[in-house]
Amino acid sequence: MTNVRKVLLVYLSLFLVIGYYKVEESRGGNTVKDIKNISPKQWEKLAKQKIYFGHQSVGYNIIDGIRAVMDKYPEIQLNISETRDLATINVGVLSHSKVGKNEDPMSKTTDFVKIMESGVGDKADIAFHKYCYIDVNANTDVDKVFSNYKNRMNYLKIKYPGTRFVHITMPLTTIQTGPKAWIKKILGKPIGGVDANIKRNMFNQLLLDTYKLTDPVFDFAIAEATQPDGTIITFAKGEKKYFALYKGYSDDGGHLNRQGQKRIAEQLLIFLVEVK
Repeated sequence: MTNVRKVLLVYLSLFLVIGYYKVEESRGGNTVKDIKNISPKQWEKLAKQKIYFGHQSVGYNIIDGIRAVMDKYPEIQLNISETRDLATINVGVLSHSKVGKNEDPMSKTTDFVKIMESGVGDKADIAFHKYCYIDVNANTDVDKVFSNYKNRMNYLKIKYPGTRFVHITMPLTTIQTGPKAWIKKILGKPIGGVDANIKRNMFNQLLLDTYKLTDPVFDFAIAEATQPDGTIITFAKGEKKYFALYKGYSDDGGHLNRQGQKRIAEQLLIFLVEVK
């Protein structure tokens, strides 16, 4: 093979990499809401709600973000408590705790059900739990994970009709870009974040399709993908596009930094205000 042909093949490979795995920005709909539009009366009403939130590490990122938002907006007076026991609590509270184990999403839903059955389901006005990005990888059986989630949540909705169970889409990670990603593609190696994020997007679509017309759904993933200017981070594989985490919201590609914590916390608080 001549040197010229080798060079042409390299450039062709790079073109294919860019075509398939370039992280793009697209103008989306009005997915980001302004926290300044929430009235003091709405915040007061939220503060009277008994809320339970089950999570792992990204959940702590969100709680840190909520505290930061409260520091900026003193009219938001939430009673935040790390506990899974609401039996003795008779005032408004945003309670939260760890649930299950990372890399085992079904263990998180199982633990969430146990917490509801321990008395929280009889006390909470709003309850939800979320999965972490680490709970899904390129080999995850998304249909199996979602089927378990759906069955257990349907069980809870029937058993505790007085509690509003809401849903959260799964967090995403950033997509590896640049020369290293190009080289991996040329060598036939997986690009960091691509396959796992596709599975996360698949789970999120199942969640949205199932509940968007019946239950409140907080689209965590779209909030993570939306930059401050409103453009949305996506990547393509074949003819399909998927959402990815905006790099400005994370220092390690998955967990939320201060900017990301504030963005997600604001959007979650607005969502909770609007839950009916």
